[in-house]
Amino acid sequence: MELEALLRNHRKIRAIGFDDAPFVRRSNYPVGVAGVVCANTRFEGMVWGEIQADGWDATDILCQMLIGSKFLPQLHVVLLDGISLGGFNVINLPQLAQRLKRPCIALMRRKPDLNAVEEAIQKLPQSEQRLEILRQAGPIYEYPPFYFQVYGAEPEVSAQVLRCLTDCGHVPEALRLAHLIGAAVIKGESGRQA
Repeated sequence: MELEALLRNHRKIRAIGFDDAPFVRRSNYPVGVAGVVCANTRFEGMVWGEIQADGWDATDILCQMLIGSKFLPQLHVVLLDGISLGGFNVINLPQLAQRLKRPCIALMRRKPDLNAVEEAIQKLPQSEQRLEILRQAGPIYEYPPFYFQVYGAEPEVSAQVLRCLTDCGHVPEALRLAHLIGAAVIKGESGRQA
């Protein structure tokens, strides 16, 4: 069912939120990624995977975690904590949405400093390719308190969906829980801030 129809009919919206776990930069260890499924703000399940820090596999790994899983048929939208995981393992937002056949929203906690992001990416190998994937994600929309990029849904509809998926604060519950779980798995306890 389309997101607009779900909103109009006051139906539950099932989302998965992906966030990376804490990791040591410039190490060869894989980075854990938690995917938490929520119906509106109610926890319903999770998946776990691993990507390479500053690598190229985030889009493929997220697809592998969902395609063929019991969760994908139930999902209406995919949420990402930013456009990259594990440092600058940049997610190809259009490709992710097309492969999963779901709208995908990359959420930011604040308006990013694009110059600083570009400067950081320039220090990595194949920086132009990373920047191109970043550009393909499209414009950053501002619907306070949300800043996001979206593929597969209108920005106004996406902002309404984000409000439905957020219990309190500025972070949808699926992303908040993914952040807390990722920290707990790696550090033994969840952090203060989600």
